[in-house]
Amino acid sequence: MNVTFDHAEPIATDITTFWFKPERRVRYDAGQFTEIHLQHTPADERGIRRWFTLSSSPTEPLLAITTKFARNDGSSFKRALRALQPGEQLKLADPLGDFVLPKDPSIPLVLIGAGAGITPIRSMVKYLADKHEQRTVHVIYAVSRPDELAFLPLFKQYGLKLTTLVKNPDAAYTGETGPLTPERILQLAGNDSASYYYFSGPEPMAEHFYKQMQALGIDETHLVTDYFPGYTTF
Repeated sequence: MNVTFDHAEPIATDITTFWFKPERRVRYDAGQFTEIHLQHTPADERGIRRWFTLSSSPTEPLLAITTKFARNDGSSFKRALRALQPGEQLKLADPLGDFVLPKDPSIPLVLIGAGAGITPIRSMVKYLADKHEQRTVHVIYAVSRPDELAFLPLFKQYGLKLTTLVKNPDAAYTGETGPLTPERILQLAGNDSASYYYFSGPEPMAEHFYKQMQALGIDETHLVTDYFPGYTTF
């Protein structure tokens, strides 16, 4: 489908949300992803297409993706994305994916976002907030530095339990610190085996999480994973 770039919204250090107006109403579930086709020249070896989770909610009129930019020059795709001007058109694939909320609202949820893996969680929480649907939600949000934390006002507004985990804290940061591991996730979640655990982050981390959480006693039916390709760490 064709979309028109509407505006960009910086939300944290080196992290920006891009909002697009679709040519038609798009039906999708919170947490799903899309493929963006962004024509630009010269394109590097990674090409003109990239997968992104939609950080927008189906309750919002515009579609959005949120991405982190490298502090160096980055890929040609990211440079072209950053250079978009309002009114420019590009193509998005219809949303796909099963990293979505369970239909049973009584199931308690632990939603773990590693770096950019917070984007589908933003979509889910925004959807629940807009629908006035109160669920038991614990968000565990891991980043490298405190200035990379995004969407905190929304999470606090919804009233969920929020745990931030910063690998490289500064003197002003007062939350949890250290690396994100399956063992740490369970410790932060109170070793709860009844909740459903959703993990979104770099592909190697998602694979390790899925295997290790089972080894730690969490039933595989309680595990849902999503990953963003091209990253090994957050």
